[in-house]
Amino acid sequence: MPICIIHMMEGRDDAKKAKAIAAVTQALVESLEVKQESVRVILQEVPKTQWGIAGKPVAGPGAK
Repeated sequence: MPICIIHMMEGRDDAKKAKAIAAVTQALVESLEVKQESVRVILQEVPKTQWGIAGKPVAGPGAK
């Protein structure tokens, strides 16, 4: 059973997340030749205050 964990910044709407889950599932089905029912996709949303880019937080104190 393939499991894909995707870390991403919070803020995307449910429709976009559903579209990503469907696309990742299909990519794994095709590339690994597994049944769709065996694929698991986990989206882990990270608050912008806990996400850094180039040494700076995206949001909160010290943000760019």
